[in-house]
Formats: sequence, structure tokens, C-alpha cells
Amino acid sequence: MDFNYLGYAEDKKIVKGTISASSEKVAGQILTQSGYRILSLKPVTSFVPIWEEAFPFLFRIKPEAIILFSRQLALLLESGIDIVTSLELLRSQSTSRNLKRVLAEVVSDLRSGNRLSVALGKHPESFPPLYCRSLSVGEQTGGLETVLRQMSDYMEKEAESTKEIKNALRYPMIVSIVAVIVIAVIITFVLPAFTSLYSQLGIELPLITRLLLSAVSWFASYGLYLIGAVIIIALLAFVYIKTPEGKFVWDGLALKLPLLGRVSHLNELAHCCRSMSLLFRAGLPLPEIMHLVIESSDNKVVKKVLTDVHQDMLKGEGLSQPMAKSKLFLPLMVQMVRVGEETGNLDVTLAAVAQNFESEAQDKMRSLIALIQPTITLLIGIVVAFIALSLVSAMYSMYGQVL
Repeated sequence: MDFNYLGYAEDKKIVKGTISASSEKVAGQILTQSGYRILSLKPVTSFVPIWEEAFPFLFRIKPEAIILFSRQLALLLESGIDIVTSLELLRSQSTSRNLKRVLAEVVSDLRSGNRLSVALGKHPESFPPLYCRSLSVGEQTGGLETVLRQMSDYMEKEAESTKEIKNALRYPMIVSIVAVIVIAVIITFVLPAFTSLYSQLGIELPLITRLLLSAVSWFASYGLYLIGAVIIIALLAFVYIKTPEGKFVWDGLALKLPLLGRVSHLNELAHCCRSMSLLFRAGLPLPEIMHLVIESSDNKVVKKVLTDVHQDMLKGEGLSQPMAKSKLFLPLMVQMVRVGEETGNLDVTLAAVAQNFESEAQDKMRSLIALIQPTITLLIGIVVAFIALSLVSAMYSMYGQVL
């Protein structure tokens, strides 16, 4: 939060400016420690917090900004710069308004005696528990710079995977939207003109044309009801998915869908393996690792299975044995976890499994995208060809009957 201040320094010179702090009290303490006598201290009026509270998704810090922040902070700390100075420097250079605000609050918390992991943990929308817990271990072991680099690598791989999927789906989505618009224009403006012409001439139309015109007439009469029904069903489905039971059903369906289900399954397992490898390498105990991995998963089905594994592990069954009880964990993952437990290189084996699953998921996604594009083109061609054939057949029929 920003505050406007007015005061004077030790040389009786008037000073004024803006300072960022978590509260007015903290801002006053910072200014007093800097040698200023405060005459006025008021919060800066801004509509950003109101909008942020109403639309939090618009004010989230992008993963790319967090990745860059982590790498730059590791570099500054390795250079011997203290953590507060490093954060202030990164804040002044950041182009993200939201990151600037968060870093200002983090600096205030650090000056109040909090550790970096604790200060960042107050902003879970930007720095998830997995990130903060890893930093906490780095602070205790003196390897904060190493953990920051590991976290940036981890987040970069996650971001690259998501970005690749979005980029691959962009072209088919654009083609589909354009196709729907073109077909809607033809049905709305072109076909009614022909329908009026055919009605005035009173000619007998071919079957394919009658079918098309009947479909258009039905849609014109009941189209709004159909669209309304679809919207209502979609809203009801959305509300149901937001419930715990609905979210569980939806997440389970996402893992079983044809083609896409395999990709989602592999991505979920890759996320689990990479998260576990990162936390194990950071030095966390396995029970705490499982707890953090469960929290970091967005899939309710995966959460439940991991919770069962966690409970069995606490009973002394290890990690691979409980995993083998569930079909969610593929045989390769179970076998590699067992090898990692026996050799003591669980972080290495999990990282290898994550790389394998990510590669397979990317290959399957590329194949799926390569299949989607010709399928969409074929469907568009069939619809357009049907409309064109209906119009041409009607014109030939009309020409023959008139002559």
C-alpha cells in the first residue's frame, strides 16, 4: 500500500514523497528510522484495490514475471547484496504494477523481522505454498540462491507446457469461429432470399433443398429457444462443477476422455513427479512433500488418490507400494519410484519420469492438434458443400420447370 508523507529531515529541510508499506504504522516506522520527523502521512487514494477485490483474476502476477524475479533475486544474492536491497532494486525495475505492490509489502514485512518465505507466503495467489516452503528450506540450509534457481526452472517448465497447449489450440479455435460466422451469415442472409424466390415461383424443389430449407425454417422459429436451452444447460453445468461433488466428477471425466484424457493424465502425473523431485532435492521430508504436492494439484481425483497414498505412507508402507494400489499411477512411475527408494535417488528418478511423461504428453497433443485441423476443415467443407449443392440443385430444377 502506498502512503503520501510530508515532514522534515534533521537539517530542517521539508521533504515529501510516497512510500510503500503494509500499513500506516509500518510506513511511519520506516520514515522515522530514516531520520524524518513526520508532519502528515496519508494513504494514496486508488481504485485498484476495489477492482482487484472484484476481479482478482485480472490482477494476478504472470508466471513469467515470477520466474524472472526468482532468477534475478538469486543473481543479486550471489553477488553479495542483502535481501532487502535486492528486493527494492527489483521492485524499482519491475514493469508489473502488481509485482511492485507485492514486493513493497514483502520489503515492509522483512523490515518488521519476518523471513522471506513468510513474507511471500502472505501472497499465495502469486507465490504458492510449494514455492514458499522450498524457500524456507533454502533459508534454513543457506542455499536460498540454489532453491530460487530450482523454483524458476520448475515454474518455467510448467509455463512452457501450458503455453504450448494454448498455442497449439489457437489455430483450430480461430478456424472454428470463422467457420461458424460464415455459415451463420449464409443461413441468416443468403438462404432467406432464395426461400422467398422459390415461394413466389411455386416450383417443386429437390429433396436436398427441401431438407435444407426446412432446417433453416425450424431454426428461425425455434432457434432462440434452442440457444436459450443450451445456455441454461451450460450455466447449470458450470454451477454444478463449482460444487465439490461436481468438481470431482468433472476432474474424473477429464482423465478418462478419449484422446484428451491421456494427455491430462500424463500432465497430472508429470506435475506430481516434478514437484516431488524439486521438494525432495530441497531437503524436505517425504510426508511434508506429499502434503504440499496434494495442495498444489488442481484435480480433485488426483488429490484423493495422493491423500490415500500419503495415509498409507504414514503407516510405514513406503511410497511405491501405496502407489501400486491405484490405477492412476502408471507402471513406469511405480517402478521408478521403487528404484528411487532402493537407491536413495528418488529426486533423480522422479525427474526422469516427469520428463518422460511430459514428452509423451507433448507428442500426443501434437498428434491430436494435427488431427483436429483436417477434421475441422472436412466438417466445414461438408456443410458448405451441402448448402451449395442444395442451392445449385434448386436452380437447375427451377430452370427445367420454367422451360
